[in-house]
Amino acid sequence: MTAETIDHSTLSRLVEAGAVDAAHVVGKTGGWSVVIRYGKAERPLAAQRSRQVRLFKRMDTLVSYLKDVGISQFDVDAADYISETAPRPDRAAALRRTHEAAEYDKWFREQVEEAIREADDPNAVWISAQDAEERMDKLRAELLAQLHSGDKA
Repeated sequence: MTAETIDHSTLSRLVEAGAVDAAHVVGKTGGWSVVIRYGKAERPLAAQRSRQVRLFKRMDTLVSYLKDVGISQFDVDAADYISETAPRPDRAAALRRTHEAAEYDKWFREQVEEAIREADDPNAVWISAQDAEERMDKLRAELLAQLHSGDKA
């Protein structure tokens, strides 16, 4: 059953008119809601967009909201309050990917540094791009011939 709610603008007008009899803060799983009593009615405060009962994650945010509206006294029922500090597996996975990326980056930089050291070595043997291409073409032809004949190297 969905309770009728009260929105922010209606609450502001009721406070200005002095019609609010009480504000009751209720602890829920993951936060706090507020129930406003005026006349013979009691209505929970609604979120602006969803029109569902508004849930404040932090008590200090709720207190600031009520004070800004003009309500400085209220009672609190924390019996059903349960902090929602569930682990965030999405953040754990992101952190794991960050560590993996950092490890790969370290390995890659080491490989580049090693290649530069080898290239700077005075005993390094250099071949031209044309010679390298000819060697690869020859090797490719040999491997294709083996593949077609069914021989294994």
